[in-house]
Parts: sequence; structure tokens; C-alpha cells
Amino acid sequence: MEFVSGYRDEFLDFAALLFGWFRKFASERGTGVGGGNGPEGRSRLMEAQVRRLPPDPALWVLHILPNRSVGISLGQGAKQGPGPGLGAARLLGDEPPLCLRDLSPYVSFVSLEDGDEEEDGEEEGTGGEEGELEEEGEQATTSQEPIQDTETPGEPEDAEEEAGEDSSGGDTREDGEEEMGPEKRRGKRGDAAPLHLACLLLVTDEHGTILGIDLLMGGPQGSGVRATGAEGLAQRAYTLLCHSMVCPMGAGDPRRPRQLTVGDPQLHRELESLVPRLGVKLAKAPMRTWGPRPGFTFASLRARACHVCHRHSFEVKLMPCPQCGAVLYCGETCVWADWRRRPDDVSHRFWCPRLAVFMERAGELAALPFTYTAEVTSEMFNKEAFLASRGLTRGYWTQLSMLLPGPVAPGYLPGNGPPLSLLLSGDPYQLLQGDGPPLMPPLPPDPPRGPFGSWQDYYAWRGLGLDSPLAVLLTYPLTVYYVITHLVPQSFPELNIQNKQSLKIHVVEAGKEFDLIMVFWELSVLLPHVALELQFVGGALPPENDQQHFTLQRDGSGVSVRPGSGVSAHPGSGAKEKGSRRDLQIKVSARPYHLLQGPKPDLVIGFNSGFGLKDTWLSSLPRLQSLRVPAFFTESSEYSCVMDEQTMAGATGGGTSPPQPNPFRSPFRLRAADNCMPWYCNAFIFHLVYKPPQGSGIRPAPGPTPPVPAPTVPLVPARRRRGEKRPSRGGRRRRKTVQ
Repeated sequence: MEFVSGYRDEFLDFAALLFGWFRKFASERGTGVGGGNGPEGRSRLMEAQVRRLPPDPALWVLHILPNRSVGISLGQGAKQGPGPGLGAARLLGDEPPLCLRDLSPYVSFVSLEDGDEEEDGEEEGTGGEEGELEEEGEQATTSQEPIQDTETPGEPEDAEEEAGEDSSGGDTREDGEEEMGPEKRRGKRGDAAPLHLACLLLVTDEHGTILGIDLLMGGPQGSGVRATGAEGLAQRAYTLLCHSMVCPMGAGDPRRPRQLTVGDPQLHRELESLVPRLGVKLAKAPMRTWGPRPGFTFASLRARACHVCHRHSFEVKLMPCPQCGAVLYCGETCVWADWRRRPDDVSHRFWCPRLAVFMERAGELAALPFTYTAEVTSEMFNKEAFLASRGLTRGYWTQLSMLLPGPVAPGYLPGNGPPLSLLLSGDPYQLLQGDGPPLMPPLPPDPPRGPFGSWQDYYAWRGLGLDSPLAVLLTYPLTVYYVITHLVPQSFPELNIQNKQSLKIHVVEAGKEFDLIMVFWELSVLLPHVALELQFVGGALPPENDQQHFTLQRDGSGVSVRPGSGVSAHPGSGAKEKGSRRDLQIKVSARPYHLLQGPKPDLVIGFNSGFGLKDTWLSSLPRLQSLRVPAFFTESSEYSCVMDEQTMAGATGGGTSPPQPNPFRSPFRLRAADNCMPWYCNAFIFHLVYKPPQGSGIRPAPGPTPPVPAPTVPLVPARRRRGEKRPSRGGRRRRKTVQ
């Protein structure tokens, strides 16, 4: 797929942003961009450039953040020599990783405190490092940690190359590896001592917007390296300040602050004679502590990138395609490169008219009844500020935030599924709670009188105000409810699904929804007459959760949980469970869907599936074709629906129904780095249209099966001319476009 907005871990986008800025900073610092005779001449030119910048009324902060506990262990994929490595192309290129676990062959985080090299997951390492940076009180002076320069003097190209080769947490950890010598990088993970990021220099404004960074490596743990003196660190911090003003990483034009404060007493003293040269006032005393304010945000995430060369907006000026307005480019060179790509059906010339139609749906997708709709559907939506301002900083809300590691309980890692202990509290809505009063009102006394078809109707029945943000989490169970009560009766009326007393549903290629598993209890409230069984299936699920099985049952005002040892546990109680009211069985199978064994489900559902992003779909779709069960999928954009239809056609010869907007889509607009298309979690719904069995003589059914996913998409002339020359182009196009 050309665009991965909505599928890629937000932290990886943030890491790519950091890489891009630091790579530019390291290169310009090494080459002395700006000319001049020697370092002093370059410094004078830089100072003159900064003094001409417009003032920023916000206070800027220079932090020095030591790291004593987290080390970096490199895997085989990060070694020098032939192979993919972990260069900038891995994070910024045409096939970037989609989640943190994709980086596990290259890098992991280890504890330095106990001398223990046990691997932590990427999520734990990231969260721990961020937490340490945010919770640091009085900052230690530079003499407390041995540090060394991350730049090799006289080798700016090497510095730039190494700056791009790193992991998900800090930008150029391998930059320091170059000085350690290649021998430290050649072994498997654990063969060499972990690298130590001794100190991070960070420039932010008072709201937390990141404006610049510099990294000081301490080398392998336990190795003796020279310490950088206070004077050298002051000059380095001064250079970082200048670059942060001329080229701020976060949103906004080049500018200089009216006032600067420093988070380290010794560094504050050393900068007293340097900062005034820039026309910036240095605070009288150093800052003693720093923590996120209520309005803290990573506004840096607003920095966008060119779709072709992946350079960010702080490097080049970006502009959308003048015809469709959907794709961002840095100039005519990248515009023409994308326009003339081969084969023709992956070029922007082919996609431009379709993307223009997709852009016209932005208003329709933003038509939601909530009081905060205008804010959360904006292209510049600041999600972190929205969550923080409403106290949504714990429980399931941490799954939506990049700022919080989200340890709801000891040992709980995002992406690893909730420990069973979290489900035994008796309150199914505990993890939906924020810092304020309860968000979920008591259950209505009467069940719904009829199927709900909109957020407004559901909120009114549930007693929720339209200012409640719960729709962001409840989009998953409400989408399942909408499929059961509206879409299956429309497309598969012969199943008579609304009269069934029990339903077995497979949630295929489960991901984020599994981390929010308790929200599905709302299905038992909406469908009290149905005993539901949800089986989460997917190769990305944590192996330790494989074959877990438990049943949630209404117990007075709470919920009781009866665990089982596996999918076949309590065989004698199956009939009782099936006939109980408000029962919800949860089963987990950590394997690709085509390897799943067991009874045929009544319904298959997949959330934000991205058929073109996982090779396992090429086996799972034929498996669904053989089962021929109703299978509904959501996608975060209309573009993704088109790609899914092409993958389905190539894998099975079948197709998909025309996608339709999901009335229970998430109200949060998803960030898109290289395009302006509207992306929302669970934005569209379609179902699979299976290829008829050979010799059956029947037409594909049920529902219409148009040759293109969206009937309103115009056919471009270039496609017709190509079709005249190659009548079989349809099948070839589907196969080639899938990536």
C-alpha cells in the first residue's frame, strides 16, 4: 500500500521525525553550514541569522536529561556490512515498519541498573525511557556521567548516515556506536555490552513542543570513555539552541524566544555569557524542576513529510497535489517522480482522480453529533492535548496516547493484552474511567426498543452527554452491533441473525481492539437476549495469551469472570453458557486465521484490516472463501477499501461490497504524515463477496459486486487507453498494486 496512515504506530512516526531533524542537525553541525572562516566565523554568522528572527513570546527550556537505567542492545539486523540494517530507509522509506515489534530484530532495550540483559519489549523500553525523562527532577551535572560526542569530526556524511540508523526511542543511538568501533556491532544481541545513551539535550517551549535534540552517548556499559567538560557541553548546547531557532522541529516558523531557562545549574552558569549574543534573555536562576503542564503536547507531530523523498516540513516546503489535494510533495521533482511511476497503475497519474473523490468525503466523515466534533476532526487535531485536558490519562485511554507508557497494572504492556487480573474487578467499565467522575452511567432499566443506527441515538439511550469522549473506545463494540443488527440482515437475510440466541464471532487479525477487550462487554448490554462468543485470532497476539478462555457473566451490579484453561475448558458447561443472558465468552488464538482449527463461526469481523499490509491475508482470505461465512471488515479510509478489494480479487478471485461510511466510526481524525486524506478508525465497512464455486452456475451473491470499490470514482482516460491495448489489465493491476 502507498499510504499507511492509521496502521503505523504513532511512536514510529515520532521517531522518524526525530531522526530526520537530528540527521539534518548533525550534518550541518559537522560541515559548518553557513560558511565562515573556521568555527568562530560560522558561529558569528549563525548568531547574526538568529538575531534577525522574529521573537517568540513563549518561554523556551533547555533540558539536560541523564539516563542511568536504560541501555540499547543491537541485534544482527543492525550490524555493519551487507543486509537491510536499521538505516533511515527502514524507518522512513517505502516499506517502513508498522509497529514497534517490527524493530525487534534490530534493537531492544535492556536494564543497566541490575546488570541484567533481559530484553524488554519495545513498548516497555519506550515507555520507561520517556517516563524517566518526564519524571526527572533536579538535573544532574554533566560530571556525574561519562559522555562523549555523537559526531565524528570531519566525517559529516558518516554522522548523517549513522543518525538515521536507530530504533524507536532515541534518534541516533548508533551514532555513538561508530566511535565504539564495528566490533561492538557485529555479534548477536547480548554478545556485546549494551550501548548507553548517557544524556539527552532537549529544547522545548513552555508547552512541551519539542524544538531540537542532541544525544550524548556513554558507550557500552562499563567501558571507560572520556567525559565531555562543562565548557564543551555548553558550546554544544549553544549550537543546539541556534539550530532549534533557525530550524524548529515542532510546528511554526523560525523564531527566537524572548526568554530561555536552563534545567541544570552548571550549564546555566556556562551559558550566561553566550545566550545574550542571540538577543535572548536568560532567566536569572536555573529551573529546578520541570514536568508536563496541563496543556502539554507533542505538537512536533504536526510536522509532515514528502510522500516521495520523506523529507519533513522543517527541511523543505511541502505542497499538496494541485489537482487532488490529497498527497504532499516537496517540489516538482517529487511530483513528477510520483506521476510517472511504473507500472502505470501505481502512479499518481492513475490514482489522482480517485483520491480527489476520496477527499470529497471529508465533510461527510466529519459529520458527527458530538460537542467536540470540530476539534477532533480538524486536520491539525492535537490528540494529546485533548486527552490531557479531560484527564484521560489512565486505563484504556493510555492506548490512545503516545505520552504515556500505560502500566495499568504491573507487567502490563500495550500490545501484550490485559492480564486476567484486570478483568476480575467486577466492574467492566473500570478501564474506561478517566481522572474525574465516572464516564459510564448506570445501565438503562430497559433494553433497547430497536436497533440503533447512530451515535446520537445510542448516547441518548445510554444516558451519555454528547460531550462524552467514550465513542473513541466504544467504536469497536458498536461497530459489531451495527453489523449484527443492520448489515447482516441487509446482505445475508437468509441467516435470520436477529433471531439467534447465540452467536460465535471470529475477530480476525486482532490488534488494538484486543488491548481494549473489556469494551466488548457493551455488546451484552445491547444484545441481552444473545449469548455471545468472541474469538480473537491473529499472529500478532501475544503468545502467552494463546488458548486463553474465560466467560463474563452479569452478577448483580457487577460482572463475574469464570476463567478456563483453554478453548476446550469446561466442556460440560457449554450448553449452560450458550443459553445464559448477557454472557460473553472470550477466546484467544495467537495464530494466523488460516491455521485456526475449530467450529465454523456465524460471523467474521476484522477492524482496520489493511489486507495489503500483511502477507498472512493472502492465506486467510482463501480460508474465508472456503468457509463462506459472512465476513465484514472496517477500514480507516476509502483508499484502503480499494486496496482491500484488489487484494481479495488477487487472492481468491472474489471481491468486496461497495464500502459505506460506518455511523459508529471513531470521532478522532488520525494523523497522516504524507497526505491530507481523511482517516478515521473504523471509518468504512464492507463485506467479502465470494467467488461462486466452479460449475455452480450462480452469480456472486449476496449484494452488488461492482468492478471498482466506489461506484462514484471516475475512470481516468489513461486507464481506458491502457485497457484497449491490454484487455486483461484488470487482473494484472490488482496483483501489481498490492504491496
